[in-house]
Amino acid sequence: MVENNRKRTSGTKEWADFNVNCITGCANDCRYCYAKMMAKRFHRATEETWKDMVIREEFLTKKFRKYPGRVMFPSSHDIVDNPEVKEACITVLKNLLEADNEVLLTMKPSFNVTKDIVARFGEFKETLQFRFTITSNNNTVLSFWEPNAPSYEERLESLLLAYKEGYKTSVSVEPFLDDDPVPLIKDLSPFITESIWIGPMNHMPRKNIQPMDVPEYDRIRRTRHTANLQRIHDELIDVPHIRFKDSMKIKLGLE
Repeated sequence: MVENNRKRTSGTKEWADFNVNCITGCANDCRYCYAKMMAKRFHRATEETWKDMVIREEFLTKKFRKYPGRVMFPSSHDIVDNPEVKEACITVLKNLLEADNEVLLTMKPSFNVTKDIVARFGEFKETLQFRFTITSNNNTVLSFWEPNAPSYEERLESLLLAYKEGYKTSVSVEPFLDDDPVPLIKDLSPFITESIWIGPMNHMPRKNIQPMDVPEYDRIRRTRHTANLQRIHDELIDVPHIRFKDSMKIKLGLE
């Protein structure tokens, strides 16, 4: 799917002009995933089937044009360490880059996937930027909210590799999953060449929550309180490359 963000008033328009996705579903199965929520609402997937990634074969041979702006790939699924999924995504990335597009590559990165992409696309360092989603440095928290996604250590290793190899690097800490995301962001900051984005969780289920999970949901709701967001903003305002998502700025009256 190719989507133009220019007419959108929220979401990924803060990052790119166009989105490209070549798979339906996502094995990460994140609890807060907006794409999953919409797929379930419109009966394109169920809670059980969303994590089954289905390659859209037509994208493997698609001839992309040069888009008038930055292309975000992917935006509604990840590039996971599965041979078929990884190769399909690498094929689409190659086709986008060879059409002279500027690509923002977004992942909760598996190190094996990052290593393969870094090795294959060195000639495109000027037009390819990594944006790694690193929402916590606590693996217990990550395993709750992003149950099948890579660990913090693997994501950090991916960031360090891309940075070391001279690629453009950026990070999304959205949604931040720690009570205090400031230490995480300060740890990541030295390895960022472009931007660090931070924002609270926007899409949180309120129904069908298991009783044992309620305390964790309540904890995240507390992190979204205005006073906490203001404290985070004030502590990070001078951190190099920091960017605050519109959802956070609006709640703080900054947008």
